[in-house]
Amino acid sequence: MRITGLRTLTTIHDWGRPVGDANGVYADGVVRVPIVVVETDAGISGVGLGPHVEIESVFSAIEGEDPRSVTALYDRMQRRMFKAGHAGAVFGTIGALDTALWDIKAQAAGEPLWRLLGGRDRRVPAYASALDIALDDDEFVSVYQEYADRGLRAAKIKGGLDVEHDTYRLGLVRDVLAKAGRGTRPSLMLDVNETWTRKQAVRYVSEIERTHDLTWIEEPVRRWDAEGHAVVGRGIRASVATGENLTGLEQHRSLIAAGAVDVVQTAAVWGITHFLRVATLAHAHDLPVSPIGTTPLGLLHAATSVPNHLVSELQDLRPPLGVSVDAHVEGGAYVLGDTPGLGLRVDEEAVAAAKHLLPHPLSGGSHIRPDRAGHRLHVVEPDAPVTA
Repeated sequence: MRITGLRTLTTIHDWGRPVGDANGVYADGVVRVPIVVVETDAGISGVGLGPHVEIESVFSAIEGEDPRSVTALYDRMQRRMFKAGHAGAVFGTIGALDTALWDIKAQAAGEPLWRLLGGRDRRVPAYASALDIALDDDEFVSVYQEYADRGLRAAKIKGGLDVEHDTYRLGLVRDVLAKAGRGTRPSLMLDVNETWTRKQAVRYVSEIERTHDLTWIEEPVRRWDAEGHAVVGRGIRASVATGENLTGLEQHRSLIAAGAVDVVQTAAVWGITHFLRVATLAHAHDLPVSPIGTTPLGLLHAATSVPNHLVSELQDLRPPLGVSVDAHVEGGAYVLGDTPGLGLRVDEEAVAAAKHLLPHPLSGGSHIRPDRAGHRLHVVEPDAPVTA
């Protein structure tokens, strides 16, 4: 079997409501979702969700190769792009192609990827994550009620701009999940997306911990600040979770070595091989891992095969437009199907028909860091997050 071609598509994820975090908001809830399709001479195609940046250069490292040599091809792509491939969108392009290759490998074996990777249980524990910073209280409660109805008893809210408001909202989501769980104490997490200084993080979380049992605080300071994460971790009771924006083992290694992270995260966009390697590094330090992403299907399959998976993020209950997945949510967990490969299919006609709905690549949103992020005198800001 040989890799013969490549197609790239871009669809949308329409949340039907504003979504975002402390950095910014997609006011209409419409977000671009790039897709990569890798073709083979055996008639099997693999799908990966992720960027197309420098994709012709990256693809040249695997064209004509046997797609089943996935991990060797991952390293080959890294070597081809070693000046730029260990960070940002280029790393995401490598991750998208890597995911597509794993999809092909499992399809060729006639197995769902979770079984090919050595998983035993197709159920992957999940927590709710609604990207909810722009919602009013009624919308907020309604959204988390949907998660609760699917059996979820853990939730992560977006915040970091107003300690009183975040404390109040943690109480709202706690009550929704506790009622659905008939009094079972839910797990609560807060994600602030790198918006604080070290001391602000300690003060803010300490204030919340006066009334809430916080499971983890996520990305309290800049992603690369190993000493800062360690300072935060020593000053609070909650665990520190980070890693979704780290690329390559070399970036994770410094935080783990500094004792700066309690829950090691990786983003779905960085690919399956990256997740497996980070999970092994974390396991060597007795640390759990937790995948992040809107449609983290590849990492869910991989999570079944690692001994230190803790819980996976569940954002929207619907996949992007034109995308179908052989998985569903019940009893507080993703339940993976038996379709060979990832179980992810793309209706390219539906994607093409929705081309006019694509937002401009430079439109605002949570991917743009505000001027004052990390440089605010007070943790409480009177203005709402920047909108698209």
